Amino acid sequence: MAAKTYNISAEQGATFGRSILYTNAASAPIDLTGFTAAMQIRDKAATSVFVLELTTGNSMIVLGGAAGTIVLAVDAATMINVPAGRYVYDLELYDGATTKRLIEGSFNVKAEVTR
Repeated sequence: MAAKTYNISAEQGATFGRSILYTNAASAPIDLTGFTAAMQIRDKAATSVFVLELTTGNSMIVLGGAAGTIVLAVDAATMINVPAGRYVYDLELYDGATTKRLIEGSFNVKAEVTR
């Protein structure tokens, strides 16, 4: 199954958060116990440098085990360093040797005015 397109908007200098429920065709949560995850935000897919990386290792992605939840969380102090602009991203889940690209799309960062 191909990754679903999900476009995201965030604000420079503000706390960013999203919750995703990963379900099967019958709308039942998929157990994410034992999984890890990563999401990289880049200017273009082919660019080697990312402007922001969220992972289960850096605690910007929290997986909810049997509940099937995926929480993306970036604090304001980190978001202030992300330049305003339009980027691309994808979110991958890892279970041992298996990689699943869950979602992909644009990641738009709106410029902060009040500093």
